[in-house]
Amino acid sequence: MRTLDDILEEYEFLDGDERYRLLIELGRELEPMPDALKTDATLVRGCSASVWVYPTGEPGQLHFLADSNAAITKGIVALVIAAVQDRPANAVADMDVTAALAPFDLKNQLSSNRTQGVPNMIALVREHAARIAAA
Repeated sequence: MRTLDDILEEYEFLDGDERYRLLIELGRELEPMPDALKTDATLVRGCSASVWVYPTGEPGQLHFLADSNAAITKGIVALVIAAVQDRPANAVADMDVTAALAPFDLKNQLSSNRTQGVPNMIALVREHAARIAAA
């Protein structure tokens, strides 16, 4: 998975439609999430599309599988995951993921329907990180 910095470097050189294509590409690059993990328990609430996020990985280090039934939303999930993937849980628990994603200006780039679930995705990732960090 690309780093958030690498994605931002490319994103800044693109215009609206190209940015959509980049998000779709990022979504396609996510690790496949088995259908068996797409359950009510892994569903992110508050998203206009269905979004599933499942934590995996080694103790103390975050790794997530994620998917969505909408291509651009899946790309947004990939951005959120890129901010935290394979980082120490304690670092993510203290991280301002919203600030890390701020340079992408998603609220002004995408419709409110597509971004309304982003805070819930971020909260889910940070809550999981806090649980692991406290263990």
